[in-house]
This record gives sequence, structure tokens and C-alpha cells, in this order.
Amino acid sequence: MALFLRGFSAPKDVVCHKCGSTNLVRIISSFAYHKSLKTIHEEAGEPLRFPGPDYYKDPRNIGRWTEKRFKEMDMEMPAQAQEMIDAAREGELPPALKDI
Repeated sequence: MALFLRGFSAPKDVVCHKCGSTNLVRIISSFAYHKSLKTIHEEAGEPLRFPGPDYYKDPRNIGRWTEKRFKEMDMEMPAQAQEMIDAAREGELPPALKDI
């Protein structure tokens, strides 16, 4: 039986709710590390001038150039364009691209 306790400062006087024993052993569980989109882009580096065919197959890179250009021009990206990019990153391609 496992009991999840958040953090090391959780109460140490835990009792097994099944048998009532206090003879329990504390173990450390694995954890998840989520990267921000900014970190992913920084780690991936800039694409080459003519990136290989696999670069844009990675959904995290869809729309990256467009986002970068809008930022460089100090312009706000239209909400509809950002929604399409976000949807593509989640696997939903815009209707015009589905047939390609």
C-alpha cells in the first residue's frame, strides 16, 4: 500500500489506513519536469537557413518563425494566427493544411 505525501515536511506520524501499523518506510517518488516553450526553443537552437525536413515535423516548432518575426517587428500577432499555431502544436492542423 502506498501513501502519497507532498514534500519532506509532511507529517511523520503516518499510520497505515489498512492495518494501522506505524512501521512505514518513506521512499522518494519520481517527479516530472516540464519545460516551457521558451526553454524548448532555446535548447533546440535556431533552425538553419534551410532546415532539414524533420525540423518542422516537430509540432513544437510549428509557427516558431512567425512568432519570432512578429516579436522582432514589435507587433502583436493576430489572435487567430496564434490560435492556429497553438492548435497545430497540439496536433490539429488548420483546414488548408490537412490535405497536404
